[in-house]
Amino acid sequence: MTTIDTEPVQILLVEDSPGDISLTIEALRGAHVANDLFVVRDGEEAMAYLRREPPHQRATRPNLILLDLNLPLKDGREVLAEIKSDDSLSMIPVVILTTSADNDDILNAYRSHAAGFVTKPVGFDDFLSTVKSIEGFWLTIVRYP
Repeated sequence: MTTIDTEPVQILLVEDSPGDISLTIEALRGAHVANDLFVVRDGEEAMAYLRREPPHQRATRPNLILLDLNLPLKDGREVLAEIKSDDSLSMIPVVILTTSADNDDILNAYRSHAAGFVTKPVGFDDFLSTVKSIEGFWLTIVRYP
């Protein structure tokens, strides 16, 4: 499927694991839709990026946020709550991409208005396939305001 948009989809990955960052970059590199991936490694930096605070004054507003729950400084649960309580950010879809499969984490993410919850698979090929599935839906099918 192709897209009629000419502008790349802006994706913010909030992830502290270097391995998961590399895998996500690799999976999105071959995406069917042009995308720009920006990476921040903790919850405080995520909020600074989204609010365009130093050193992110020129940050591009993302069309999609891929958010890990287990982050240093400010965890993903707090980041999700802050995003969804901020009128200027609340419309950005946030997909939780985490190692957790805990039912409470899943329920709380959806109660906090996450757009989706995806548990990271352990294996390399499964991880790539999962990210490509996210790409297939969120970058190809979904329309953004």
